[in-house]
Amino acid sequence: MPVEILELGADKKRLRDFLDVVDGIYAGDPHYVRPLDKEISDKLNVKQNPFFDHAEGTAWVAYKNGAAVGRITAQIDHEHLKRYGDSAGFFGYLDTVEDAEVSAALLAEAARWLQARGMNKMRGPYSLSINEELGCLVDGFDHPPMVMMPHHWPYQARLIEQAGLVKLKDFYAWKYVVGEVPIRAQRAHDEIAGLPEVSTRQINPNDVGTELEIVMDIFNDAWSDNWGFVPATKNELEKAAKDLKLVLLPEITRIVSIEGEPAAVAMGLPNLNELIHDFRGRLGIPEIAKLLYRLKVRGPRSGRMYILGIKKKFRAIRKYAGLSAYLFVQMNRSAHLMGMMDGELSWTVEDNAPINVAIKLMGGRVYKTYRVFERALA
Repeated sequence: MPVEILELGADKKRLRDFLDVVDGIYAGDPHYVRPLDKEISDKLNVKQNPFFDHAEGTAWVAYKNGAAVGRITAQIDHEHLKRYGDSAGFFGYLDTVEDAEVSAALLAEAARWLQARGMNKMRGPYSLSINEELGCLVDGFDHPPMVMMPHHWPYQARLIEQAGLVKLKDFYAWKYVVGEVPIRAQRAHDEIAGLPEVSTRQINPNDVGTELEIVMDIFNDAWSDNWGFVPATKNELEKAAKDLKLVLLPEITRIVSIEGEPAAVAMGLPNLNELIHDFRGRLGIPEIAKLLYRLKVRGPRSGRMYILGIKKKFRAIRKYAGLSAYLFVQMNRSAHLMGMMDGELSWTVEDNAPINVAIKLMGGRVYKTYRVFERALA
């Protein structure tokens, strides 16, 4: 029977199929953690997600023999186009059964939608932007995904390639064990700590909006030359601040100032996937109570280093060369005191040699690889 591709639109049943299809796809995978339904439905809602202030997009569900067997989105980010002018559109949330016909049909539908709007290349998975979930997992399938990181079966990348897409970039997720600090990193930390002009503090949880503006000012400067970088908008920052209020753990955040000027930032997130693994996408009153207990009382056992950045002007000053090690040691110490066992630093681009070498020196090891694919739409 042929594959049927149906657009979501305002159809609530189809949205339910979009959310639930992963239950069948990942049945039998002990490492898959279903994202919260509310999180995904809010992201797809053009009225609620500030991403759509500067983007347009849609989503589809694939059906075969009457059953939902896959899903995909397609989106055009006009902030990306403004910055790069490369006529690249994106696909995301690609999850399918192991069926080349299903995967090819979904990707073809996304390609047609993008091409009809003037795009000449399709890139992804981006779910929905480079600042959110990125890539298709191609190595490291025997570990659950960290918060805001995707997970796939090994066959998914192969099906994408069979549909005519090729590798564009790989991205690394690094594992590190909390409590183990290499001597070299500790020495660099101590040198920075001894500088009188350097001060460090945690993010103030009572003023997350203002604090995130400081964080993103540093991040946007530090990451502006990175591959594919697109800065967050003011509305996106406000939405992020609102979302973070519930889960922010100030202990695993740091803002470093030099002579009073915010110069570097590290921001960790508790691994929510560890805390919601048995929710099956639901977030009702019982789940909220469990989440708050696990987060605030029991405490998470793992976390993700989500942001680490140093303003470029300070990276150029030799005596501040150890700032990244300083932040790593600070965050590691706090995580250890909180009872965390391990963490993930993600993601880094495969060809960003300076940062990748620095993470290795601090004891990190690559344990997952995510791939972004691309193909022309001529």
